[in-house]
Amino acid sequence: AMAAARVGQLAFAEPAQPQATNEIFVQIFLRGGCDGLSLLCPYDDDDYRRERGTLALPSSGPNAPLGIDPNNPSFNPVGFGLNSKMPHLRDLYNSGHLAFIHACGLDDDTRSHFDAMDYIERGTPGNKTTSSGWLTRHLQSQGGVSTLLPAIAANSAPPASLLNYAGAVAVTSPSSFNISTGWRYNRSQENYPFLSTLREIYNRSSINPLAPAGRRVTQVIDVMRSLGSYTPATGTTYPSGSFGDALKTVAQLIKADLGLQVATIDFGGWDTHEAQANSDGTGYLPDRLGILSQGLHAFYNDLAAYHSRLTIVVLSEFGRRLGRNQSNGTDHGHGNVMMVLGGNVNGRRIYGTWPGLHPDQLDKRQDLQITTDYRQVLSEILVRRLGNPKLGTIFPGLSAYNPLGIVRGPDLPPDLSANATPTDTGYQVFVPVIHQCR
Repeated sequence: AMAAARVGQLAFAEPAQPQATNEIFVQIFLRGGCDGLSLLCPYDDDDYRRERGTLALPSSGPNAPLGIDPNNPSFNPVGFGLNSKMPHLRDLYNSGHLAFIHACGLDDDTRSHFDAMDYIERGTPGNKTTSSGWLTRHLQSQGGVSTLLPAIAANSAPPASLLNYAGAVAVTSPSSFNISTGWRYNRSQENYPFLSTLREIYNRSSINPLAPAGRRVTQVIDVMRSLGSYTPATGTTYPSGSFGDALKTVAQLIKADLGLQVATIDFGGWDTHEAQANSDGTGYLPDRLGILSQGLHAFYNDLAAYHSRLTIVVLSEFGRRLGRNQSNGTDHGHGNVMMVLGGNVNGRRIYGTWPGLHPDQLDKRQDLQITTDYRQVLSEILVRRLGNPKLGTIFPGLSAYNPLGIVRGPDLPPDLSANATPTDTGYQVFVPVIHQCR
């Protein structure tokens, strides 16, 4: 098992395809529509204070916004600050490793959670029937990348961004990665009889086309078993709960050097229609933002040795309306905030163009406008960090490549041609019987 782990970073691609890199991309999706105007707040904007009322972040006191320098003329006339529960995030921003993109998102009129998430993750705004996810097309267009564990979802199932990628494995914890069989109640054996049988079947077969995939199944399981419990780096404190656990799972698998290229994490609970926060800046949403801030800080510091290879993107399906509703919450909106964190990020800057919050500047006179298409942010990361310029394949219908300068790296000539959906010609991890024990 450990021999397999040592060679896990080997990756191969067909000569005509983009060559796989050793970069690691992590997508964190805030499910439910995070309120970007509370995360990164235009705290001294008169329109913001009038429309938000008691939900506006306090202008003074212990819960006042944590002011940051946008380093962008479009944002400088307005004071911007992070929610008071996010000091860890401000530290990452001031260190130059974190960038924000405000007034960003899916340029589609939908206010449906399910439609918006599908459009974003499939990479085809307006079309939620696309048969693959944008991360799937990225991995496939690299020409049959072959590693022991190319993609994981640190959740119970892969998200739509990895739709139809056979190499993706959903794992909530390496220690609970197991096989669901008739022996599952025989705890003293820990499923070894069945696993031994699988090894013997696949190792003896020389003509069975599933044999190579079957052997990899047992290798993945053996490596997962060998990892044991996880101890983060000294001084690193993850938040308790499912989000912190998912971050630790990804960190452990990155450190195991299994060739992980893509990881996804879902963090839910952002649909704040009611009781979003108290007038003093405390309450449900600030607490949730604090968990996000602490988790990102712990995860990034835990992976200090990987900063030069690591790019983390945080996004949500849409933002919330500018105005407060009658239940002291906010309803589904439009423009939002994206975050990009990594060792090759040109941080300490808010990217994009601020459209303003006057009614005449709002989308439908109620929502923050979108001035940056989320695909432009991801396209820049694909080209400059992941070395994949096949943007027409990954984002069908994308008409232009307009990098904002968020990340450093070579600008490969973008290919915006609408190629047919690629097929995964390389090794696929075939894991038909994985079960999560709790």
